[in-house]
Amino acid sequence: MEAAGYPHGCERQEKAIAQRQPPSNDEFQPSKLGTKEYWDHAYERELQSFYNSGDIGEIWFGEESMDRIITWLEMQNIPKDVALLDIGTGNGVFLIELAKSGFTNLTGIDNSSTAVELAKAIAEKEEVMSLKLQVADFLHSFPNLSQYDICIDKGTFDAISLSPDQPAENRSSYRQALHSVLKDGGLFLITCCNWTKEELVSHFSEGFEMLQELPTPKFQFGGKVGSSVTALVFKRKE
Repeated sequence: MEAAGYPHGCERQEKAIAQRQPPSNDEFQPSKLGTKEYWDHAYERELQSFYNSGDIGEIWFGEESMDRIITWLEMQNIPKDVALLDIGTGNGVFLIELAKSGFTNLTGIDNSSTAVELAKAIAEKEEVMSLKLQVADFLHSFPNLSQYDICIDKGTFDAISLSPDQPAENRSSYRQALHSVLKDGGLFLITCCNWTKEELVSHFSEGFEMLQELPTPKFQFGGKVGSSVTALVFKRKE
């Protein structure tokens, strides 16, 4: 992950905008960022750095991405006790910020045990003891079905889309798992750098409806204005 908050593998939309073309699936190349091994090693380094110096590591898409979601939740008057799941929680910093904003029923999952260890260590340092953090693979037999009011994804769908092993099947499994864990009418907030708004709406057309696009930073290249990040809110349909 990059210090600026924009991870490797996010060039797809910027490249398409520079070429004044919509992103094409032909441009979407597998990457080591789509492998569990990459993230295990990355979080091993971040965990060691945290123990050595207290550095919490990178925040996926930067602090701005956390502020955007928390602000939206508060503007919608979302109850503070809603059951919320952070899919691919990483270092858990986003859940910690949600807890500091008053949210009380927070769960984070990650398929990297080292990431979960790091998240627990940071939460303890920040004296946020209410988080439910667990090792779980969202794509395979995640057990808590129809339990959550809100699911949030900041970069996990990007990562599985970069998988060198059956990315299309993984995206389908992700959508099915998401539909299973959300309650009827539950909300799904996704921040993504490798898919456009139109592509995400298409990906989640089965079982979900888009409610809103959240504003994200814009950039200009060759006279063409675009965004390297897409943030959308979906609602689960029956």
